[in-house]
Amino acid sequence: MGFAEQRFNVNLSILFTELPLLQRPAAAAAAGFRAVELWWPWTDSPVPERSELDALREAVQDAGVRLIGLNFYAGRLPGPDRGALSVPGEESERFRANVDVAASFAESLGCTALNALYGNRVDGVDPAEQDALALENLTLAARAADRIGAVLLIEALNRPESPLYPLVSAPAAVGVVDQVNAATGLDNARFLMDLYHLAMNGEDLPAVIDRYAEKTGHVQIADSPGRGAPGTGSLPLEDLLDRLRKAGYDGCVGLEYKPGDRPSAEAFDWLPREAR
Repeated sequence: MGFAEQRFNVNLSILFTELPLLQRPAAAAAAGFRAVELWWPWTDSPVPERSELDALREAVQDAGVRLIGLNFYAGRLPGPDRGALSVPGEESERFRANVDVAASFAESLGCTALNALYGNRVDGVDPAEQDALALENLTLAARAADRIGAVLLIEALNRPESPLYPLVSAPAAVGVVDQVNAATGLDNARFLMDLYHLAMNGEDLPAVIDRYAEKTGHVQIADSPGRGAPGTGSLPLEDLLDRLRKAGYDGCVGLEYKPGDRPSAEAFDWLPREAR
């Protein structure tokens, strides 16, 4: 099949970041992409001003791209945080305040996938307490996603870069997916399969694909090592994406890699324009 047979979207929180946020959707469109995704753009504000939400919505609409994925509030990301929903106190409250805001914004743009990063372990707090809080907040998020016809994504990160994050394997993340689905009865929680993170964890990627493709709601890629564009590392990404398609995954593949020492617009030479 190859890259030309896949459908790709670009993550505007890691690519085109040399541009102001409101210019990135148009830049992605100029590079040939029809769809984009975003981490929560307002790292200090789970409930931004309406004018800020409206401006980003208009930028996406004016660019003619579709928003297909959005993170809930996740603290300082990029930065030291890896989510807020399992962090007791203010951060958990900020996550809860964000749930309906993020879901409403996603709905206004036809976005049907909401990613909820779990959050780091906190010194002095029982992990079981954090996990109980996480399940409570993920249940709220799943119900909000269901109200707009969206799936809730739960992602495994990698231990070398996120040593305090507890979901650092595909089985760990899928286990939480199953817990959320059991708690809500909605069956709208899905695994976010990021092949870069899983590779950094040393997982058997073909085995992960074969085992979890049917529970996967979204896929993201970067080459490893380095988190660069396909071809800059050693991952057989073309073969892995072919395997995913054959295993039944038919969604978009999010490009979540660093452009390197060049403008983002020049970081897609590996990808046929018709696949963007």
